[in-house]
Amino acid sequence: LAGGADSPIAPGILAAFERMGVVSTSSHEEARLASRPFDKRRDGFILGEGSWMFVLERHDHAEARGAKVLAELTGYASTCDAFHRVAIAPDCVEPARAIQLALADAGISETDIDYVNLHGTGTDMNDRLETLAVKTALGEHARSIPMSSTKSMIGHPQGACGAAGLAATILCARLGAVHPTINLEQPDSACDLDYVPQISRPHVVRNAVTNCIAFGSKNSALVVKIL
Repeated sequence: LAGGADSPIAPGILAAFERMGVVSTSSHEEARLASRPFDKRRDGFILGEGSWMFVLERHDHAEARGAKVLAELTGYASTCDAFHRVAIAPDCVEPARAIQLALADAGISETDIDYVNLHGTGTDMNDRLETLAVKTALGEHARSIPMSSTKSMIGHPQGACGAAGLAATILCARLGAVHPTINLEQPDSACDLDYVPQISRPHVVRNAVTNCIAFGSKNSALVVKIL
C-alpha cells in the first residue's frame, strides 16, 4: 500500500502558515472561490485534508489474482536544489530536471505526455515558477497539452497532495477527460499554459505527469500510463 494521508487543519498549523504569508486571506462570498491557482488574483493556498491510497503490485501478480489494473507507474524522479527552507530557486532547474528524469525513467519523451497534473498551490511564487519549470522540461510541447490543479477544488492537503493528484489523474483519464482548474478567471501573464479553466474537458490521456514541488526545495515527478 502506498499513498498519502494528512490532517493539517489545526490552529497552530494554520497560524504558522498565516505568518509565512502563504495561505489565502482574501474575503470571498463563497469559500469555494478562495483557491485560485494561476489566477492573477490568487493570494495563497487553502488548507485541505484527506487520504488517498493505492495498491501497487507487479503486473503479473495483479493478473494472476484477477485484479482490475487502473494504471501503470512507469517513471519517477526526485531532486532537491537546497536553495531555501520553503522557497523555490528562481531558475527552476531542479523542478524541471525532476520531470525530465522521470520521463527518462519511463523511457518516453515530452511529446508522449498528454496531460500534466500540476502542484498548483495558488501562491504567487509556486504557480509562476512551476509554469516556468514545466515549460523548461517539456519545451514547446508544454503549450499544446492540458494541465490542471487538483488543489483548486480540494485545497492543499499537504503531505497527501501528491497522492491526491495521482488519484485525480487516473480516475479522470479513465473517464476520458481532464479535470479543470476552477476559479481561474483572470489569467496571470506569467502563467501562460493551458490550465483547463473552470470546466472539465474531454481528452484522451495515455501518459501523464503528476508534479510536486515541496518545502525544502524538494521536487518530485511521476509518469503514469493509463490502462
